[in-house]
Amino acid sequence: MSSSNVIELKNVHYRYDREFVLSNINLAIPKGAFLGIVGPNGSGKSTMLKIILGLLKPKEGSVVLFGEQQSKFREWERIGYVSQKANAFNTGFPATVYEVVASGLTKKTGLLRIIGKKGRQQVEKAIRAVSMESFMDRNIGELSGGQQQRVFIARAIVSEPEILILDEPTVGVDSKNVQTFYDMLDRLNKDLAITLVLVTHDIGTITNKVTHVACLNNTMHFHGSTEDFEKVKDSDLSQFYGHDVHRLHHDHVRT
Repeated sequence: MSSSNVIELKNVHYRYDREFVLSNINLAIPKGAFLGIVGPNGSGKSTMLKIILGLLKPKEGSVVLFGEQQSKFREWERIGYVSQKANAFNTGFPATVYEVVASGLTKKTGLLRIIGKKGRQQVEKAIRAVSMESFMDRNIGELSGGQQQRVFIARAIVSEPEILILDEPTVGVDSKNVQTFYDMLDRLNKDLAITLVLVTHDIGTITNKVTHVACLNNTMHFHGSTEDFEKVKDSDLSQFYGHDVHRLHHDHVRT
């Protein structure tokens, strides 16, 4: 594995019962990348994330994390994860934004231990990173879907992971706020140097933010830089998806 890659999948296959969901998946994610994973519903995107996270075991192939075979990897605090189910959080739960984010430290501190000064600083830093500092004492149930999603991201990064994996994070985010949400992710990638792996349906919206794109539909149809992805014809992309796809093209604003 290249020393610059933090995640690598080699010839990965996975099936539910007899049906293959993923076939011969090869994927290398460089340190510091912002990878957008796109593809139609049922294409295996969430399954691939679960394989990376060790929640599912591939039927064939291997997963390498930070240069180490996944079977030997133990430093899971280096990887943060926000699942699709995050927005199904019980909003009646009596906890403030601060308390929800602080709960992301319980793996290190233990469930009943009080976090110290450094922990409090980490919590406040994570909340500021997602621009939710003015809501720190607000009950989580009083927030909009997009605001809650920011809080769950803060909870995932409070332990200062090197990789953040997000599965459809804009579900529940108001359409007019989607761009500012991606702006926030862009800052996490640039300012905190977090490698981001994002599953999304927003092909046009993300292409001025992500550095790399993977197009998945049971097998990997494309994996490369955003610039190269922009060169893929819409007709070819439609063939990958199995239905018509038209993208909005953007001028790149990344530096």
